[in-house]
Amino acid sequence: MLDLSHELKLKQSGFQNIVGIDEAGRGPWAGPVVMSGVILPENFDCKKLNDSKKLSELQREELFVEIEYAAVAISTKVVTHKIIDRLGILNAVKKGMREIAKELEPDFLLLDAVNINYPNVPQNALIKGDAKVASIAAASIVAKVMRDRLMMRFAKKYPQYGFENHKGYGTKEHQEALKKHGVCEIHRKSYAPIAKLI
Repeated sequence: MLDLSHELKLKQSGFQNIVGIDEAGRGPWAGPVVMSGVILPENFDCKKLNDSKKLSELQREELFVEIEYAAVAISTKVVTHKIIDRLGILNAVKKGMREIAKELEPDFLLLDAVNINYPNVPQNALIKGDAKVASIAAASIVAKVMRDRLMMRFAKKYPQYGFENHKGYGTKEHQEALKKHGVCEIHRKSYAPIAKLI
C-alpha cells in the first residue's frame, strides 16, 4: 500500500513543491506519449493508489477524479507521434517532463526511472517509482487516463485499427489490422514493426 512517506521526508528536509512525474504510452506503435506531473496534498488518501498498469480501467477513472479534485496542482503534456519519430521516444518523454517541470516550478522532482536533468532542481529517479511513490503513482494514473481518452478519439477517426481495444500497442488485433490496412497518420514510423510496413 502506498503512502506519502517519500514526499513527507522531503518536506521535513525543507522542500515544499514536490512533483511526481510519470508517462503513459512509451511502448505503443501508434499515438502520442502522455506525461503528467502531480503535487499531492499531505492529507491525500493514498490507499487505493498503485501503478496505473495494475489497476482496472474503472479504478483508474475513479482515482483520476479523486486526484483531479484533491491535487495541489496537475500538469499534463502530450507529445505527438511526429515528435516521437523526430526525437526518439526517450527524448520525447524527457521533453514532455521538462515542460511539466517548467509549468509546475518544483523544488524537488520524483520520477519513474527517468532522469531529466532539470536545471537547479534535485530529483530522484526511482525504478518502478509508480509502484512505490504516491505522487508518481498519481501521475501515472492521470497520464494513462488522458492517453486512453485520446486513443478512444483516434478509434473513431481510424475505426479499422481497433484502437479502442489495444490503445495502439502491438497486439495481434493491431498487427492483423496493419496487414490489412497498412499504416495510418498516427503510427510511429520510426518504430521497427511500423517502419517495415512503409
